Amino acid sequence: MTSIKEQAAISRLLSFLQDWDNAGKVARSHILSTFIETNQGKTAPELEQEFSQGASLFLVRLTTWLRLIYMTGSCLDKLLKSIGVFLSAVSSNQYLIEFLEVGGVLTLLEILGLEKIKEEDKKESIRLLQVIANSGRKYKELICESYGVRSIAEFLAKSKSEETQEEVQILLDSLVHGNPKYQNQVYKGLIALLPCASPKAQQLSLQTLRTAQSIVGTTHPSIVDCVLKVLRTMHLEVQYEAIELIKDLVNYDVCQALLKGLVALLIPSVKEASKLQPKILNDSAVLQLTANLPVFLQQAAAAKAIGVLARSNTSIAEEMLHLRVVHSLMAAMGNTDHSNSQRQASLTLEYFVQMFPVVEEHVRRSMGEELYELFLSNAEDLYMKIDSIQADILAANKVNVSKALSISGVSYSNMSFYRGPCGEDQLAYTTYFQKEGSEGKE
Repeated sequence: MTSIKEQAAISRLLSFLQDWDNAGKVARSHILSTFIETNQGKTAPELEQEFSQGASLFLVRLTTWLRLIYMTGSCLDKLLKSIGVFLSAVSSNQYLIEFLEVGGVLTLLEILGLEKIKEEDKKESIRLLQVIANSGRKYKELICESYGVRSIAEFLAKSKSEETQEEVQILLDSLVHGNPKYQNQVYKGLIALLPCASPKAQQLSLQTLRTAQSIVGTTHPSIVDCVLKVLRTMHLEVQYEAIELIKDLVNYDVCQALLKGLVALLIPSVKEASKLQPKILNDSAVLQLTANLPVFLQQAAAAKAIGVLARSNTSIAEEMLHLRVVHSLMAAMGNTDHSNSQRQASLTLEYFVQMFPVVEEHVRRSMGEELYELFLSNAEDLYMKIDSIQADILAANKVNVSKALSISGVSYSNMSFYRGPCGEDQLAYTTYFQKEGSEGKE
């Protein structure tokens, strides 16, 4: 027989549920505010005690109302936080199952794609997905099976709030851990985010990709091209993360393609070079725009990345000698349209000159004593001291250290890397800048 105390508790629960059922939007909003304030941080047993063992009766009302109003955004923030009180409670597995059984994951993912919904509400949706993902492997798999990776990645790319984007990163990081069935799906989703227009999304994706790469183990063929294109960014924090990922990737099977790609970026292709300046060249103000063109930013970043890799691993530096990195660095030093390209290439070349006597010999011979002494005295500031003739000497250099190594039979590494000759793009690139320089003097 039920005690008087238990009957009173049940009566209070029924009265509370009746008040909820009869309330309008404003009244429900007040009920939710009180519920959140009173019950935030409680365990599942404590919630059951609060609701006389009938907490699930209130949760089902919350999930039902969520399905009815989520497309309008009304009271969505408080509603999601109230559901979060249940899902984040200690020993809340039963609540989680009840929420998932009514399609909770699909509703949360759909909220992310609705334009009418406020950013703050979407952030709450992400936090609930974090709680679900952190509950175990089968729940991570459920999110992924619901096309969650795509929805979450698209939201990260479109979000305007850095705080929200950081919450999304936490979710993606959770999905890539302890999820062997779908970790590759998350990995590919992160790669697909790299070309997006949001610098913050690029930065966070690159950070998470480093973790994902170590978990997945194998590389996706598209990662090299995607990460090299990120080097066109104007945002140094994105460039930093890209170079950090590149440092990791040289330990995988894409190392050869990565090094070859970086060296190639030091000399833009004919197609890219033709885009470097608009046709209205007579306006001196327009010339300033060239310093911000993505191809030059990419050239400078590639020179910097090569320097970072060479300093961290001598064998990689040796391999790049066979890719004619010295020749390409000197060509980049002759690009008077972008001082940072000159500066980064000069600093990286300085390392190669100091490390390898054969490089020092070829660079000295190509530059001539006067230019070489300027280079030795202060490589970082060399771009401010050279004249147009010296810049042309650098751009048109024919240094071929790899040929000298082949003739002498010297091999610095056992790895088999591409050792191709100088392509036609270099000749066209050099001719282009010499032509532009001569036209500018007329």
